[in-house]
Amino acid sequence: MFPAVVRVRFIFLLVLAATAAAGAWPDSDSLAKRVIVLANSSDPESVRLARYYADKRGVPAVNVIALPTSLVEEITWPVFVSTLYEPLQEELVRRQMIEAIPTDLKDPAGRRKYAISGHHISYLVVCRGVPLKIQNNLALYRPLPPYTDRPEFQTNAGAVDSELSLLAVPNYPLAAFIPNPLYARDRPSIFEESRIVKVSRLDGPSFASALGLVDLALEAEKQGLIGRAYVDLGGPHKVGDAWFKTTADEIAKTDFDLSVDREPSTFPATARFDAPALYFGWYASDLNGPFAQPEFRFPPGAIALHLHSYSARSLNSVYQGWTGPFVARGVTATVGNVYEPFLEFTHQPHLLLRALLRGDTWGDAVYYSVRALSWQAIAIGDPLYRPFARGFSEQWEHRAELPDSLYPYVVLRELHRLEREGNAGQALQLAKQVMAERPNAPVALRMAQLAADAGSTDDARTAARWVAALPVFKPAEVPLAEEAAGMLERAGDAAGALDLYRKLLAQPTLSREFRVQVLERGAKLATLEKRDDLAAAWGAEAVRLSQGG
Repeated sequence: MFPAVVRVRFIFLLVLAATAAAGAWPDSDSLAKRVIVLANSSDPESVRLARYYADKRGVPAVNVIALPTSLVEEITWPVFVSTLYEPLQEELVRRQMIEAIPTDLKDPAGRRKYAISGHHISYLVVCRGVPLKIQNNLALYRPLPPYTDRPEFQTNAGAVDSELSLLAVPNYPLAAFIPNPLYARDRPSIFEESRIVKVSRLDGPSFASALGLVDLALEAEKQGLIGRAYVDLGGPHKVGDAWFKTTADEIAKTDFDLSVDREPSTFPATARFDAPALYFGWYASDLNGPFAQPEFRFPPGAIALHLHSYSARSLNSVYQGWTGPFVARGVTATVGNVYEPFLEFTHQPHLLLRALLRGDTWGDAVYYSVRALSWQAIAIGDPLYRPFARGFSEQWEHRAELPDSLYPYVVLRELHRLEREGNAGQALQLAKQVMAERPNAPVALRMAQLAADAGSTDDARTAARWVAALPVFKPAEVPLAEEAAGMLERAGDAAGALDLYRKLLAQPTLSREFRVQVLERGAKLATLEKRDDLAAAWGAEAVRLSQGG
């Protein structure tokens, strides 16, 4: 037996080496041909989703594998092994997608023992309807020193997807976790690649939202990732905060327009949060802040990571946790944890970003950024998605083709690039040109700031007044209008700022949080301008609303 195993493994590694040397692995078409799509045959929508994805991405129809399994999110180890792990592994071995020689032996969990030499799977896509997580099973628990020396790791509960990552690792122990050999490996060896099956899931609170993960990735790849970036610091642990600080620093180098929140709480509901193409933050148990506003939506291609222990405890909720709610609001790719992972074993935001910025696929980036498998972390999104496949220079060249919802943010990136290279004057001239040809609020605000920095008060006032003159403010534009009011005040137009506050307060859809903030800022300015009647009225209304009135 063993000489045969050696021969199989040798041939397999030669094939892998030849493929890699030919440069075929990074090619999307080549990767798609080796994608396996897993669906729950007991759920017709799961099968529909799998076939839809395969069709859109050029995955061979035969690569869709539908297995009858449970319809609930949380299952037991016996159910996982008998309906998912065993039949999937057996089918992949039969198709020679996993190179293995079976035996007649089984381990205590009921898994058949194989002599495995590797696999040919680029990614395993798990579709909505396939169970999410596996309960702890005391009967199957076996200590695994040194990992189970710590009480928090004395469990075999885990994410289904994380367990499926080890389909090509024969009879791995169930307790605690298995170190991920791809973690932070810039150039993993062929042997390391051949051990791990990279898994990402198409799932969310509804069939439509899961379907959107496919379409949004394809849409974003055509135009590249466009929007603003947001990083939320101030979490409970220094190590994690250092990750997010590094993430913010790396985003700044890319010239994305960036907002960083450094308060202990998450971004407030009143924060500017237009077009969040990139979001990395922590730490709250359930979706809140700008994300919870009624009309909030992510732009196409958006990548979001909110670090919390149980962020993916269920993917069926629109409001509980973060992972499912993000999908419901149009995110294209995100991550989460089904049970408590402990900080060091979550997806690390700075590593995830690093991999994506250098052109990695989503499937590669999530495995680059997570330290442990057979554990709690999952990834949501099309593993073939490359958010930065199209470079910024190409986006800039084709900016005229972009819709009004995205065009301003390509301009903002170019303005930041010019500023970073010491050409603030050119940036101001470009902003003026854009405002003359295709005016919009985000560029108007940047123009106002550039003009103010250059000492051109008239230009700053003109740009802020353009925002103030908008006939109505969409929910995402309210924070921009508030910002414009502040710029008007600093540019010496207090009357214009007060008029803009009045206009905002007349918006019928203005949320309570925004209304209180506008009233408080307006009252403060009215006091400075000795408009005592207005200051008193606005101040009293702010107090009434703050107290629940």
